[in-house]
Amino acid sequence: MKESKNIYQKFLKIEPLCHIFIWSIVLFYPYIKYAGREGGYMMSFTHELNSLFFKMTISYFLYLWYFPRKSRLKYIPLVIITFLINTTIYGWFDGFFHEDINHLWMHFMANLLTYISFGIVFFTVFSLKKLYKKQIEIDSLIKEKQQAELKALKAQVNPHFLFNTLNTIYANALRKDDKTPDLILKLSDSFRYLLHEGQNESVTIKQEIQHVQDYINLQQERLSNKIEVDFSSKIDNKEQRIAPLLLIGFVENAFKYTSVLKGKNHQITINIKLDNNQLIFQCKNPFDKNEAHELDYNWKKSGVGIKSTQNRLQLLYPEKHQLKIIREGGKFIVTLKIQI
Repeated sequence: MKESKNIYQKFLKIEPLCHIFIWSIVLFYPYIKYAGREGGYMMSFTHELNSLFFKMTISYFLYLWYFPRKSRLKYIPLVIITFLINTTIYGWFDGFFHEDINHLWMHFMANLLTYISFGIVFFTVFSLKKLYKKQIEIDSLIKEKQQAELKALKAQVNPHFLFNTLNTIYANALRKDDKTPDLILKLSDSFRYLLHEGQNESVTIKQEIQHVQDYINLQQERLSNKIEVDFSSKIDNKEQRIAPLLLIGFVENAFKYTSVLKGKNHQITINIKLDNNQLIFQCKNPFDKNEAHELDYNWKKSGVGIKSTQNRLQLLYPEKHQLKIIREGGKFIVTLKIQI
């Protein structure tokens, strides 16, 4: 869209110059053609201005009035009449510059063909201009559709996140844990991110990582004895911008399926790397298909994070991302690469 729009805007800026250039060539071409010949071009400059006036009249009649018509067919008789009138009047005025004109009919037809030729030239210009304008409109509709889809997908992310984090606070409140106020504060920070930065087209990679870390800290408070998190990040440009809420769905998924496992000290490994505008995110968590069935039904239904993220990646980074999700050796491994 941006490329088509730029071309169209540049053309609108230089269009007057293009018209001036075209008519300047038409006006001075006879003089250029006969330059260097004895006597040069025989006709006066006034004669050429007269000829130019009638060529411009018929050309802009077509370009500004006829070509933009929606139903051109019904105006064809009017166009034919206009051509004939223009050619006749031009022939009359042109007679003042010639002492004797032979073959008036041939002269009339030659002028008519000339006007038709200019009509074809300006129809080509009009068609190209209309084509780029139409492409911009199509691209704009596509972008609006994508933005609507993205808003819908973000709306899916928010309830998912809310369900998981409120579960955490609820569990601590039942135990009358002293850390509950701190968890509420962290939840508040997460919602602030969702409601503000999360609604922007892009955020800094620093902000996105901080949001992921806040969520990790929140879950570690609840599952401190059950889960160990190995988190690392290596960022060469913390101000690099990225679409928000692309990583959190995978992190939520890791905690969700690890939390139902029996035993303690299950490890979740999360690594984020940004190098030369390429983001590499990897998340590994233990996975047991049998124990996954123990998940609460409502929790399963809330699991739209990964699907939502996949859809957003297709909309935001088409042809610029690679997402690989595998189950290997009792682990669920997500690897995401994005060329930002």
